[in-house]
Order: sequence, then structure tokens, then C-alpha cells
Amino acid sequence: MPNQTIFVSDIHLCESRPSIADAFLNFLNKITNQVDALYILGDLFEYWIGDDSKQHENIIRAIKALTGRHIKVFLMHGNRDFLIGPVFEKKTGALLLKDLTLIEIYGRKILLSHGDSLCTDDIEYQSFKNKVRNESWKNEFLKKPLTERIHIANEFRKQSELNKKNKSEEIMDANPEEVNRILTQFNYPDFFIHGHTHRPNYHSINLDGHQMQRVVLGDWYEQGSYLTLDLHGIKTYQL
Repeated sequence: MPNQTIFVSDIHLCESRPSIADAFLNFLNKITNQVDALYILGDLFEYWIGDDSKQHENIIRAIKALTGRHIKVFLMHGNRDFLIGPVFEKKTGALLLKDLTLIEIYGRKILLSHGDSLCTDDIEYQSFKNKVRNESWKNEFLKKPLTERIHIANEFRKQSELNKKNKSEEIMDANPEEVNRILTQFNYPDFFIHGHTHRPNYHSINLDGHQMQRVVLGDWYEQGSYLTLDLHGIKTYQL
């Protein structure tokens, strides 16, 4: 069996959804040594209030078990867990990647992103993102007591759900012009893999004479899913 690489996104682990946590732990435990690497493309957690919290220690141990078996784990910040930092990296052995990251495996060029930066029509969200990703905002937030941080994170989640109800589906999806701009910027990769929009699909793109695929990963709110890539191509699976 040829070696393969696995991609997931938008697990949204949360204490209020223990069944998804169990499903993800089971998924991690079943990863065999034929797997070269696992890429988690953002929103592993529904929220992450800082590396000093005691959240999801069972998940941390499971990821550490993977890296302890010399299976590489790469992690990208999502819009819900952008405060994951170097202590989490050290505890898990995972490596944080910047959004966007271009890799080459099995002879293919693959561009990776969480995907929220593609939703340029959602001006309100992009403004909020710029605010909370600011280093001074993050530093001030991390100085607050854990209980206060949890309260703020929950308020952000409630506001986010309210905002979604007042926005069209198109506004919250990837902007095609932005997708094409990024594909051109990164010199036409074979695959562009991302999550965030919770709209799993394969999009064939022909741009400037280059044929590419944009692959949108599914979320784990109702059912787990993942993507594999090997020498033969890509496949999507449901748990």
C-alpha cells in the first residue's frame, strides 16, 4: 500500500459535543504507519483561549502519540483557534503552518489554507479578523483570567451565529476572483485545499491555461470527513 497524507479541517472540538471528540480520537488512533503526515487546516477547536488552559488534554495526548510514532502533524490556525501557540506545539509535537502554505508531495504542488481569507465579500468578518489577529489585542486577551477569556469566547460564538443568519450564502463563501488571484500568486498549484466554508466540494479551475482543483474540506459538526492524497490521487471519506 503506498504511503498517503491526510487532510482534515473544521473539527470544532467542544466540551458540549463529546461525540465528535470521541470520533476524532478514534480517527487519530486508527491512523497507521503508512500515513506520512496529517494536516489539520484550522478550527481543530471550537475556541482556544490560550496555551495555558487545560482544554482538550486528551486530544493533545492523542496528537502527541501520533508524532511519537514519527507521523508528522501540521496545524494551521482557523478563525476559532488562532491563539494556539508554541506551548501547544511543544506538547503535541505538531508544527504550526502559516496560512497560506505551499507544499510539494508525491510530485504534486499543493496550496493549503484555512479558507477564511478567501471570503473577501464578508467585510464585517474580515474587519473582525484584523482586530483579533492584531498582536496587541492577542496579548491583552491572554493577560485576562481564564474564566473571563471563556466568557468572551462564548460571546464571540453567539455573535458569530447571529451574524450568519443575516448574511447571504454567497457573502460567506470563497470569492472566485480572490481564489484566482491566490492561485496565480502561487504559480498555479495542482491542488488548493482549504476548509472554513463548510461546503465540501471539488472545483475544477482552468486559469491561464493551467488546470487545477480547489478542494473544500467538510466540517465535523454532523459527521467526520477527511481527504487522502497518495501517488494515485485524492479521495474523500466519511467516518
